[in-house]
Amino acid sequence: METIIQIPTKSRDQMIEITNDIETWIHSIGLNDGIVIICSLHTTAGITVNENADPDVKTDMLMRLDEVYPWHHPKDRHLEGNTAAHLKTSTVGHSQTIVVSNGRLVLGTWQGVYFCEFDGPRQRKCLLKAISS
Repeated sequence: METIIQIPTKSRDQMIEITNDIETWIHSIGLNDGIVIICSLHTTAGITVNENADPDVKTDMLMRLDEVYPWHHPKDRHLEGNTAAHLKTSTVGHSQTIVVSNGRLVLGTWQGVYFCEFDGPRQRKCLLKAISS
């Protein structure tokens, strides 16, 4: 089974927790055990799993990615001017695969799933694909 969720973003760089959206969908399809693949359908937005307890982690991650990949670089040649967004997405990755056990995502105590916007604000799409075991 699969579905596409819509994710509206509000700023150029943003990490949006989508853990509850995924678990709601898992519950709605009755997936008890298996895996779920979460995939960004964009070249300038990724998916990651990280801490969801302290919001400063998101702030720090976005700040450090900006330090590594500044928005403006004199040697960038991409005409759209969003090379940094492409680099951030390649670094973070465009997908995650997470085990589902007893109808729940298998995540650590402080972990959540994040949609990472690097070229917003935009209306984004994320594919969820469930595979039952």
